[in-house]
Amino acid sequence: MISNIYKIDASDKILGRLASQIAVILRGKNSPEFAPYKLSINKVIVFNTSKIVVTGKKYENKEYIRHSGYLGGIKITKFKDLFEKNPNEVFKKAVYRMLPKNKLRDKTIKNLKLYARDYKEE
Repeated sequence: MISNIYKIDASDKILGRLASQIAVILRGKNSPEFAPYKLSINKVIVFNTSKIVVTGKKYENKEYIRHSGYLGGIKITKFKDLFEKNPNEVFKKAVYRMLPKNKLRDKTIKNLKLYARDYKEE
């Protein structure tokens, strides 16, 4: 089998819409050999993630919440802070959360490569 490599420019694209399209490609739902229990061989390279767009007031109001498991262990990270620090992490979280919650999710997300700037072939 030959792996398909998709190169996508994320500049001026909406975060959620692009993330859902990439999740479909990573799962392999766009190919005739799709099976939900098989790991897809598709690879996706996304560049210019720092130029991604979010609609509405999400840039200011969206929060990522996680819990340590201890009492009072809620950790809240603002979208704005995380995006300024690492835009690739924001994009990875969006795609990761759109993949099905099963054993293949961690393996599937490894086929996603992200670059904050322009991608240059080596």
